[in-house]
Amino acid sequence: MLTLGPLAFAAPWLLAGLIALPAIWLVIRLIPPAPKRQIFPALRLLLGLEVTEETAARTPWWLILLRLALAALVILGLAQPLLNPADRMVGSGPVLLVIDDGWAAAPNWSERREVLFAALEQAEREGRPAALLTTARSPGNDAPSLFGPRRASEIRERLQGLEPKPWPADRAAALSALNTMTVNGASPSTVVADGLEDPAWRPLLEKLQSIGPVKLHTPGTADLPMLLMPPENGAQAMRLTVRRADASAPAAMGIRALGPEGRLIARPILTFAAGETEARYDLALPAEARNILQRLDLDQPSHIGGTVLADERWRRRPVGIVTGSALDQSQSLLQDGYYLERALQPFAEMRRGALSELLKSPPSLILLSDAEPVSDEARGALEKYIQGGGVLVRFAGSKLAAGEDDTLLPVRLRQGGRSLGTALQWTTPEPLAAFSPKSPFAGLAIPKDVTVSRQVLAEPGPDLADRSWAQLADGTPLVTGLKEGEGWLVLFHVPASAEWSNLPLSGLFIDMLQRLVALGRGQAGGAADVTLAPIETLDGFARLAPAAANAQAIPAGTKPTIGPAHPPGLYGTPGARQAFGLTHGTVTRVDALSSVPPGIERVTGTAPPEFALRPALLTGAMVLLLIDLIVALALRGLLRPAVTRIAGLLLVIGLVAISPRAEAQDPMEFALRATLETRLAYIETGDATIDEVSKQGLSGLSLALRRRTAIDAAEPMAVNVESDELAFFPLLYWPIAEAQAPLSPNAVERVNFYLRNGGTILFDTRDGGLAEGVEGVGSRRLRALVGALDIPPLTPANTDHVLSKTFYLLQDYPGREVGGELWVQSAGGTDEVSSIILGANDYAAAWATDQTGRPLYPVVPGGERQREMAFRTGVNIVMYALTGNYKSDQVHVPAILERLGQ
Repeated sequence: MLTLGPLAFAAPWLLAGLIALPAIWLVIRLIPPAPKRQIFPALRLLLGLEVTEETAARTPWWLILLRLALAALVILGLAQPLLNPADRMVGSGPVLLVIDDGWAAAPNWSERREVLFAALEQAEREGRPAALLTTARSPGNDAPSLFGPRRASEIRERLQGLEPKPWPADRAAALSALNTMTVNGASPSTVVADGLEDPAWRPLLEKLQSIGPVKLHTPGTADLPMLLMPPENGAQAMRLTVRRADASAPAAMGIRALGPEGRLIARPILTFAAGETEARYDLALPAEARNILQRLDLDQPSHIGGTVLADERWRRRPVGIVTGSALDQSQSLLQDGYYLERALQPFAEMRRGALSELLKSPPSLILLSDAEPVSDEARGALEKYIQGGGVLVRFAGSKLAAGEDDTLLPVRLRQGGRSLGTALQWTTPEPLAAFSPKSPFAGLAIPKDVTVSRQVLAEPGPDLADRSWAQLADGTPLVTGLKEGEGWLVLFHVPASAEWSNLPLSGLFIDMLQRLVALGRGQAGGAADVTLAPIETLDGFARLAPAAANAQAIPAGTKPTIGPAHPPGLYGTPGARQAFGLTHGTVTRVDALSSVPPGIERVTGTAPPEFALRPALLTGAMVLLLIDLIVALALRGLLRPAVTRIAGLLLVIGLVAISPRAEAQDPMEFALRATLETRLAYIETGDATIDEVSKQGLSGLSLALRRRTAIDAAEPMAVNVESDELAFFPLLYWPIAEAQAPLSPNAVERVNFYLRNGGTILFDTRDGGLAEGVEGVGSRRLRALVGALDIPPLTPANTDHVLSKTFYLLQDYPGREVGGELWVQSAGGTDEVSSIILGANDYAAAWATDQTGRPLYPVVPGGERQREMAFRTGVNIVMYALTGNYKSDQVHVPAILERLGQ
């Protein structure tokens, strides 16, 4: 390989053909004269005949120059020139490719693989085999192994199917696999690391260095993955904690709190000050919003370290305490309600009030003390509440001991009760016995100092043992329970105050009440002594799917280490799930990689890619050859003289097409690009990240349009609403960004003119399906941006709207998220096309693909079915903007009905 600065030639021997250019010049400088048409009358054969010496006409200098350029382009193209070429690999051994495929490699995974693809192409050009080594264990818990040495094509196939694993890398095992390799000659290595510190890195790199030169690729510190720790469930808010590796500069990170079907509940922003590696945020949510929370995701490219699944432990269920007297409302130390509220305040939303008021909005659990009377009317409502799945927890007292109330009890009671440790008895207060494995309290530790001095007794019976959830040491029931319909009826045989027992003063009382609150959600108790089977697990991109066959159950009472045997996800039963993630003890901090042996070439961030110039040069040669053919025909008189001017024009256009283009475009160039081909366009927001997603999304949608419809959509264009002409585009995609500047009066007038004259704008607030009563940042910013625009009244686009049938038959309009409404203009009837389409489901992110058509961003809650429906939504919107409302004509009804019938 011949290297000349940033340019190299893979076949430099072909450059010797440039020596032939002078000879080519001598040949092409002469051109035979053009043939002439001469009338040849027989009688004038000898008249006027003159002897003249004819010489060949000389070729024009510009044609000589064109042909020399054509020959030079062919020679240069065959020499395989490369821009920003990689250094020639040293040694004669196979090329080693090492890539981290643990959890931290998920961000920018495609860019990491491209580094190895480039190294494979170089190895293929040099005719050398390659070997691939990954650093994470397989889903079957197999240690990393060396694949190869093999041909580059086989390594490429293996690399294309590789995905990051949702557990840490095992570089010590990778080193063991590397030690089994025998090489003859030096073997260069290309290592793509996740950029995080690991003591096992140094011995692995030293081993690679002993085999040959090593080039280590690591991401920049700003691109390292952050960790989202499990939230701390406080009484008033959930404390969110995010940790990072780079503390050199201030930073901000958003967190997406998602509910069912990917509905966005909240999007708090955590800020890091310079020098801080940890940021905290207290997220206060209404109890209803917290109870439907399913997962938290960092606003980074999806990876398992930035995702935390929510389970029942983080729910705050409403619990009602029945109160009636003013003394009880004041939280007297003599009342049961004081102890109950103090015990449950950190874990549940407490409601206090009369029984009739509580049942208007039934809580998950109702606590009823002995002092509160229950009327006949309220008793019927309570029975209905329990049958429907509620839990009623009663506490004994003097009234139950006297037999004043014998309804709504799990067992029959004896009158009079039982006293222990009084002055007239030879007994002492009784401690508690161990909980039965069948009890909801199974697994709770019982303090030795918890005793009972008085209680109400249950009548003996055949079913008493099954209904006893807690007992004293002498076997008398302390807590009994009975299932009624879908709910439970529970009785503590002591009050909730410290009058009969010190149980309400202990931590055991809090744990028991928590188990009962969980019981109100339909969970089975005693999870600590139950083996947790895998239900759903997360992959390396934090996509939730049914658990694979290799996932193993978590033994009772153990805290698993995330790995192939126990991948992150949900375990237990559908009614009692527990979430285990990477940050639940397996990985708790991230540090940038620093322990690199000396002598290793380290490339940080994205290096300039190697670019092959051969296709461009040979294409230019073909263009010049076509121009030469046209010019030659014109000079020989076979074409009209005007063709010469056309050839010159084509030459100018060809030179402009293959020359580098400047970023800035004048209005004429902008108009030509926008009108010569059909293009989708997006509004520039000023946020580089959002604008890049818009470009990627419309590129993916344009590809789908070319494959599925008759629309030959070219690459999308960015539009500056302040300066660019909008009339060239039938549809504009306008994502709403928080940092977007307000519109100037000139921009407002331009947008209003565009809307009044047939243009359509798709606004996307990117808020997803918001929970009821929660307004996202995008919606608030949209209201501020469009305040001066002539926005018509909007209505949801239902299944009767023409938008649902312009190309595909749609029932809803999902994007990266689901649940958000799609709004269209309500006025105008069926003869007008809506100038405004308003959505919130982050459509561009769902459409975004790379150059090979692979999706770039995961959809929430996930699945290719949702992405496919998002593409169909995009196709319908484009067809609606281009073709109007012709599908609303009744002539299409038979065809649509026939399709539905299929």
